[in-house]
Amino acid sequence: MSCIHILYENSEWTAPLLAELDRRQLPHQVWDLTQGQFDMSVAPPTGVYYSRMSASAHSRGHRFAPEYGDAVIQWLEGHGRRVINGSRAVRLELSKVAQYAALQTAGIAIPRTCPTHGREAAIAAAHTFAGPFISKHNRGGKGLGVHLHDDVKALTAWLDGPDYEPPVDGILLLQDYIQAPLPFITRLEFVGGEFLYAVRVDTSDGFQLCPAEACAVDPAQGPMFQIVDGFSSPLIAAYEQFLADNHVQIAGIEFIVDGAGRAWTYDINTNTNYNPAAEAHLAPGARRGLTSVAAFLGRELTALNDPAILVRLN
Repeated sequence: MSCIHILYENSEWTAPLLAELDRRQLPHQVWDLTQGQFDMSVAPPTGVYYSRMSASAHSRGHRFAPEYGDAVIQWLEGHGRRVINGSRAVRLELSKVAQYAALQTAGIAIPRTCPTHGREAAIAAAHTFAGPFISKHNRGGKGLGVHLHDDVKALTAWLDGPDYEPPVDGILLLQDYIQAPLPFITRLEFVGGEFLYAVRVDTSDGFQLCPAEACAVDPAQGPMFQIVDGFSSPLIAAYEQFLADNHVQIAGIEFIVDGAGRAWTYDINTNTNYNPAAEAHLAPGARRGLTSVAAFLGRELTALNDPAILVRLN
């Protein structure tokens, strides 16, 4: 019998989705990408596959899970299986350079960015920035490796200091620091390639902006994530087209607005999570993250025309 296959690396982030699939009585199986094996001479099981591979896998001791996950997806796609967030999404998830190149191709503005490889190259690139700039890992996730530097001297001290974290793929990005009038960024969530809602994210305490419940901060600090009622922006249509062009079905895309009112897109998360505390303030009946994802996966399963499947979408 066809079912929904969840490809994952982080069990904490996946558990809420599995609970929602159970609630809807949608048949599903899990594929742990932290280890495994498959036979390329055998066709994979039928069904709908949803990849939840994360760029931050290495930070949890799963250094090669993304590479193994990509191998599994290549096998699945080679056999014509329906993969949600397939090989192109994995490429975008694991490389901010790939993200920025695709965004530029789509005509979506990104901050000036210089990929570097090696200490001296990073210092040389830093000399080309007129003001403060940030460094970030090409393969990051959760804001890991993101630091603000006032000048070349500050970057050099950080590179030579005890807090320096080498990027897992060897590529360190230097990027213009976009000064927002107020300390927040906006994240737009998309499910099935369609806009779900916008989230205002407080950046007062830094760059680690993971929305998952497992990443929750001290509630005494106030809400970090707030869903924006009635959000409207030309970016919605631009992002929807971008996701369609890049064969990405589920994603969160982040942008920041500078003092002149210009929006700069700087991150695409194809392994998106949803903040329960923020969604608790939604009106009854409003679309929520995991319920929308489960409903979308259910519709995809129905589209396989398997009469044995009873899909409960409500």
